[in-house]
Amino acid sequence: MDPPVVPADRLDGWRRVTETTDRPFAAGPVSVTASTVRYERADAPVPRPFCFASRLRIRPETAPNAALTRLVERRAREGFRDRLAERDIEAVERRGDREVAVDDPAGSRATLWTFRGDCRTDGTDRKDDDGDTGEGGPGDAIPIEALLAVWATDEYLLAGGAYALDADAYPPGRSAGDARRELLRLVRGVRSPADGDDGEGGE
Repeated sequence: MDPPVVPADRLDGWRRVTETTDRPFAAGPVSVTASTVRYERADAPVPRPFCFASRLRIRPETAPNAALTRLVERRAREGFRDRLAERDIEAVERRGDREVAVDDPAGSRATLWTFRGDCRTDGTDRKDDDGDTGEGGPGDAIPIEALLAVWATDEYLLAGGAYALDADAYPPGRSAGDARRELLRLVRGVRSPADGDDGEGGE
């Protein structure tokens, strides 16, 4: 099962770090398999911005519907919190949700959630006042914003990621607002591999 396609022309400066297939949850007779690809911003200090895209295979095969969408959204939020915890992002709070359009004309509007949290780091690979990387204080807490989107075509797609809100995480002329716009552009461009678009995802 191939992961979703992320448009290659939007991945400049990003590196692909993992591709996984797992079974994130089962609910009664329904089981779900997720194929996921994850990228990190290669040129950024720790904590590096990341993005991911997943597609879900549901058995028994079921077309997207309102009840199933609610289940998928709830489990997706739970799984995303776990994903953030694995990256040492704690004290995560949900800050709101809204609908956004995706690029795929066959896709529904996505529900997009915004989360805030803090990432604990050991202070290494951080920029100092001169813009150089170096040692920082142990246990530095860096504010993080994370986005998660869920939408449907003839299957469910998930995409999202996180980035630092700390201005020191960005070079001159770049900000957390730029990181948010870049992540949203990646999320909106995600498609099922069956669409046949050029991009990165399944082979």
